[in-house]
Amino acid sequence: MSANPDFIYTPPMSPYLDIIYQDDDIVVLNKASGILSVPGRLPEHQDCLQNRVQRVLPSATIVHRLDMATSGIMIMALNKPAHVAISRQFEQRKTQKSYLARVFGRVTETNGSVDLPLICDWPNRPKQMVDHECGKKSLTHFRVLGYSDENSTDEAMPVEPITTLVELTPVTGRSHQLRVHMLAIGHPILGDRLYATNDALTMRNRLQLHALNLSLFHPTSEELMTFSAPCPFI
Repeated sequence: MSANPDFIYTPPMSPYLDIIYQDDDIVVLNKASGILSVPGRLPEHQDCLQNRVQRVLPSATIVHRLDMATSGIMIMALNKPAHVAISRQFEQRKTQKSYLARVFGRVTETNGSVDLPLICDWPNRPKQMVDHECGKKSLTHFRVLGYSDENSTDEAMPVEPITTLVELTPVTGRSHQLRVHMLAIGHPILGDRLYATNDALTMRNRLQLHALNLSLFHPTSEELMTFSAPCPFI
């Protein structure tokens, strides 16, 4: 059973690849919304960031993923030692990631945390859900950056539902974690075809979630490096 029965995969072609950094060990990319990180099962789902990178850098391997609809920073390893070193940093939570999201409604707390365990919603996969008995521990910090109505001065303009721009910092890395955590506190991410409904779904034509920053230690030099990709929806 699919949670998106009408979905047709049409990955963006321009830019075909957006490489923002490359050396002998790593390549860092700005992934567009709408392209898979890795190939899917179906023949029409083979075009993905991994395959595009491997056409020009055949040794490149995936060390983490972004959801298809999410844009922003992704890193790939260019050799086995680099892959092992970076994977270990992700596993040991030595990397730091921050995301920007525009969510439905007014988030009243200026900052906070969502600590809710997650598990696959198996009949509706790939959707995830909160499960306090069997779910895996999942923790997200959030910080409010602004509201959609704070600069509005024209009372004659049609009133759009209020939205909130938030910075999200995941501590764990569960599938769809940020999307489900925001939904769970009553503020689904705009344009989310899996979890949003009504106005939250139709207000934007893409998921308003972007991987803004990624910090990690270089696998060879061990230098702390931070990579950023500008957010396309603010």
